[in-house]
Amino acid sequence: MRILHVLDHGLPLHSGYTFRTRAIVTAQQARGLEVACLTGPRQGATAAPCETIDGITFHRTAPPPPAPSPLREWREIKALEARLGAVVRDWRPDQLHVHSPVLNALAALAVARREGLPLLYEIRAFWEDAAVGNGTGREGSPRYRATRALETWAARRADAVAVICEGLRRDLAARGIPSEKILVAPNGVDMSLFGSPLGPDRDLARRLGLDGADVVGFIGSFYDYEGLDDLVAAMPLLLATRPRAHLLLVGGGPVEAALKARAAASPARGRIHFVGRVPHHAVDLYYSLIDILAYPRKAMRLTELVTPLKPLEAMAQRKLVVASNVGGHRELIEDGVTGTLFPAGDPAALAQALDRLFANRARWDERRDRARRFVERDRNWSSNISRYMPAYQRLTGKTL
Repeated sequence: MRILHVLDHGLPLHSGYTFRTRAIVTAQQARGLEVACLTGPRQGATAAPCETIDGITFHRTAPPPPAPSPLREWREIKALEARLGAVVRDWRPDQLHVHSPVLNALAALAVARREGLPLLYEIRAFWEDAAVGNGTGREGSPRYRATRALETWAARRADAVAVICEGLRRDLAARGIPSEKILVAPNGVDMSLFGSPLGPDRDLARRLGLDGADVVGFIGSFYDYEGLDDLVAAMPLLLATRPRAHLLLVGGGPVEAALKARAAASPARGRIHFVGRVPHHAVDLYYSLIDILAYPRKAMRLTELVTPLKPLEAMAQRKLVVASNVGGHRELIEDGVTGTLFPAGDPAALAQALDRLFANRARWDERRDRARRFVERDRNWSSNISRYMPAYQRLTGKTL
C-alpha cells in the first residue's frame, strides 16, 4: 500500500510538527508500507524538488510569488494543488494522508476528486486557534470565523478525519462531523529517539552553574500560551523553601525577549538560565540535567483542546512532570500518578507543586516508572500507527 503524506513542512526543519511526521512515517515504513511526503510552499526554497532525509522521500513545492493575504494563501493552495497532481500522476499512491493546516486540505481535495483517490485529513490543531495562541489572530474575528468555516467544510468532504486528541474529536463532532468518520491518532514518542535516557552530564552542569542544584526545566518553543512567565514568577516563591532551586530554559520563540526581561527583573534572576535553541541531537544532554519538567500552559481554547508532545517526551526520558490543569494536559497526565497538575495561571500553586515534589524524592522512581510504562504502552509510535490502518484499508480496499 502506498501512502502519500501532504504536509505544511517537514525535515530538515525542526518542530513538533516535523518530529510527529517523522515518527509516523518511520513507523509506517517499518510496518511495510511504501511512504512518501510532499511539503507545501511554506517549507520555503529547497535544494532540489525531491530529497531523501533520514530515509524519507520528500517532494517539494516551490513557493509562489509573494502577495498580501488572502491572495497569498490562494496562491499557496494552487501551487500545492499543481505539485500534488504531478506527484500523484508520477508515483501513483493508493491513499492521500493530508495534514493540517486547512490550506493543505483545500489543495488536496481537488486532486483527490480528480484522480479518484481517498483522502484522510489529519488535524493536529485548528489553524484559527493556533493563530490566537501565537498572537497572530483574535478569537471571533472575521478571519477566525472564516478559517473555522473552511476547516469544517474540509472535514465534511474528507473521506476520513484523524485528530490527535479527544478534545479535537469532541469539537468536530459538535460541528456535525459523523463520529464514525473520526479517528484519534494521539501524539506519541519514538522510543528509539527518547527511550534511552542519559545520565547527568556533569561537565555541562558545571558550565551552566547547575552542579548540585535542584533543577526545574522547560524545553520547547517560547510562545505566550506556554505560560513561561508564570514559571519565572514561581521561582522566587520556590527559592523560599528550596534554596538550591534553578530554572533551565532551553529553546526560543516570540516571547523570548519579554521573558528574559521578566527574568532580569526577578529576585531569582541569578537562578534562571537561558541556553537558547540547541541542536536536536543535543536535547538529551539538557534533559539529563533536569529533575522536573514544567509545562505551565495558560487556559485558552487552544490548550484546552490540544494535547502537547513535550510532556510525553519527558515521561519517556523518565523525568518528573508538573503541568497546568488545562484540558490538553489532563488528557495526558493522571494527577498524582504519572505527573502533577496545578491550577493554570497560578505561580504560587506551581511553586507549591514543585516544592512538594522536591520534598518527596523517595517516591520519584515509582512515579517515573509509571509514567514511562504509560508512554511505552499507550503512546509509543511503533504501535500508535495501527490506529490509521482500519481507515486506510476501508478507503483503499487494500491490505498490507
